[in-house]
Amino acid sequence: MKFLARRPQKETSEKKKKSMLREWIEAVIFAVVTATLIRTFLFEAFMIPSPSMEKTLLINDYIFVSKLSYGPRIPNTPLALPFTQARMPLFPNMKPYSTAVLWPYKRLPGFGKVQRGDVVVFNLPVGDTVLTSKSGNDVDYYRELHPEKFPSPDIRPIDKRATWIKRCIGLPGDTLEINAGIVYINHLPLDPPEYSQRPYFLFDNECKGLPDSLVTKFEIDSNSFQMRGDSTKFRYYFTQVVARKLRQLGYHIEPVIHSADRDSRIFPRDFEHLYNEDFFGPIIIPKKGLTIALDTSNIILYARAIATYEHNTVDTSSNVIMINAAPASSYTFKMDYYWMMGDNRHFSEDSRFWGFLPEDHVMGKATMIWLSYDKSSIRWRRFFNLIK
Repeated sequence: MKFLARRPQKETSEKKKKSMLREWIEAVIFAVVTATLIRTFLFEAFMIPSPSMEKTLLINDYIFVSKLSYGPRIPNTPLALPFTQARMPLFPNMKPYSTAVLWPYKRLPGFGKVQRGDVVVFNLPVGDTVLTSKSGNDVDYYRELHPEKFPSPDIRPIDKRATWIKRCIGLPGDTLEINAGIVYINHLPLDPPEYSQRPYFLFDNECKGLPDSLVTKFEIDSNSFQMRGDSTKFRYYFTQVVARKLRQLGYHIEPVIHSADRDSRIFPRDFEHLYNEDFFGPIIIPKKGLTIALDTSNIILYARAIATYEHNTVDTSSNVIMINAAPASSYTFKMDYYWMMGDNRHFSEDSRFWGFLPEDHVMGKATMIWLSYDKSSIRWRRFFNLIK
């Protein structure tokens, strides 16, 4: 019996050689998919745009944010163009995402939970809003300041809201209070971060202030000035380390503390709570499963969380608090909440202005600076510094 060997066909008859264009398209698709998965589930790069975290983080510090630290968050808007946020580049009036499909909040397992002292990147609660109108509706913060530029609020899905960075000061279930600029957690004073700065008054009878040599040596913030009406009094921003060194050099400095007067910008923006940046609370930070007694004096502190973040109806128009059309004297929270503050605490719009941060707004933990520059040079010494 003879077996006839099958003659191999030419490879060109089975496979057609890919064109260069097709190879480029496949490479680009692979790169986009890979980068998107990395940004969603592993880490993402961000740039620091404001001085609210100085001197821990400086303007034009580029940082990596770990998504694995608290568990990657599944996107709310799966139908979105990669590498975009709320607006299309070059087309600001066009949204690069669709709300036809919205996924509920879900977080995959991570290395742990938010800890006190972590520097956290998050989506600003309730769209870009931090204020409410007289009727109780959410109002865009920048619209309140510049109504000519923002004729209507822009309420976005959570993962498309403005991205902010602050330090976690209070954890779920904590009692928080600020007294004369000192933060107390569960009635114990909290040490400020090592490189945080705050305003100080420097008193100099010679009316000269600090010499340029010390300003340069200690990298003192340029936002300083001589007080009007008192030529011997200067206002500077110092870290604790710099303040201690200046005192050792014989300079008379004192921290700037706001008086205990009400600031209408401060959460919850009512007339009963006489809060400001340096005097606030005490308040209890909501925790999942925690039941808090409600009355007419504290409902305003928690109404936003109950209604906006946990999707209930709240009616406080009468002396009886109504939640979902039923009288309520207490509420059990469904999520954990956090209290965020900037390290530059007199130059930071944080939880003191907009309240509690819900867990579903947390994106990840700031871990490392990978690039940094100022107006004139690259800050080489900040490269690959861990964020503490």
